[in-house]
Amino acid sequence: MKNNKKTNAARILDDLQIPYRLMEYPVDEEHLDAVHVAAEVGMPAEQVFKTLCVRGDKNGIMFAVIPGNGELDLKALARVSGNKRAELVHLKEVLPLTGYIRGGCSPLGAKKNYPVYMDETCDLWDEIAISAGQRGMQIIASPEGLQKATKATVAALCFD
Repeated sequence: MKNNKKTNAARILDDLQIPYRLMEYPVDEEHLDAVHVAAEVGMPAEQVFKTLCVRGDKNGIMFAVIPGNGELDLKALARVSGNKRAELVHLKEVLPLTGYIRGGCSPLGAKKNYPVYMDETCDLWDEIAISAGQRGMQIIASPEGLQKATKATVAALCFD
């Protein structure tokens, strides 16, 4: 796909020859949440996955990739990641840790290759959307392709 605004996340998928498409949408600074993004890109919120930056007490920084309308179960993430506890990283730490700003955090192409944990509901879809690494742009690809690219561990991460 030719796009002048290709992000690091998109370049990683290119290098791995994982098919995807980029979808741009208007950015609303007041509404950066995944539910709003889902409406902008015309997909259900449960198909547009948000990336949360989380710190485990033993293993440090990781990403949780969960449905846009989901709520992360920190205890479930801690269990599956080998931590006793996990907490969301404070917003002011996200940019220095990942290189990404709120509303544009991608599990691909961060400053470091942090472990990625993806909610199991991703496998209910032929394709899901994740942030392309900047506000106003989503990557749409198969869950399998994104799992391969991020080396994700797939598990139940959300409250029912």
